[in-house]
Order: sequence, then structure tokens, then C-alpha cells
Amino acid sequence: QVQLVESGGGLVQAGGSLRLSCAASGRTFSSYGMGWFRQAPGKEREFVAASTRSGGNTFYADSVKGRFTISRDNAKNTVYLQMNSLKPEDTAVYTCAAAYRGSVLTATAYDYWGQGTQVTVSS
Repeated sequence: QVQLVESGGGLVQAGGSLRLSCAASGRTFSSYGMGWFRQAPGKEREFVAASTRSGGNTFYADSVKGRFTISRDNAKNTVYLQMNSLKPEDTAVYTCAAAYRGSVLTATAYDYWGQGTQVTVSS
């Protein structure tokens, strides 16, 4: 069982930055691929970014490529999402998730999900 707790969301002006954190319980964090997803009101959940178990490979949605960076610290059981040059369309609830196997690009591969943290970008 893995429990995920996100933090770092908030209200920011367009062009600003936020850093989200996702702390995981358990001693097998390094066994999981980690991802960030987001869901805006009235929209489907969408993939944002993901990292393989070691952090050696990272993946991004085209909409955030070049602005967001995913990283992980396996010693701290934490994955981060650094978000720069934020836009109003980035407003959403951001949720981290852990995948034991399967492609980290596919939501169905994820076994555990956090509760989410709200990010609001004002224009």
C-alpha cells in the first residue's frame, strides 16, 4: 500500500511559478514510476508529466513541455513538479500517482493516487 500526499498548490499570477510536492509512504518508493495528472473543471483528467523509477527518463505532455519539470528524490520518497511560466489554462487540480508496472504514460497503469492539490493561475 502506498499513500500519496500532494502539497504546494495555490494561487499564482500568469507567468509565475509553483513547485508541487508529492510525499509517498512506504519503503518501496523507488519501485514505482511516478506521474502527475491534472483535471480542470468540466474537463477530462489529463497526463502532465511522469518519471521512471530511477528518474532517468521523464515524459511531458506537449502543453507543458519546456515549462514544467518533474523530478524525484527516492531518498525522501518524494516527487516534485516544478511549474514555470504558468498560464491560466494550467488551472486545475493536480494529482500525483504511482505505477508499479506498465507505461507511466497511461493512466490505467497507476495503482495509487493522491487527493490532489488545487493550482489556480490568474490572468
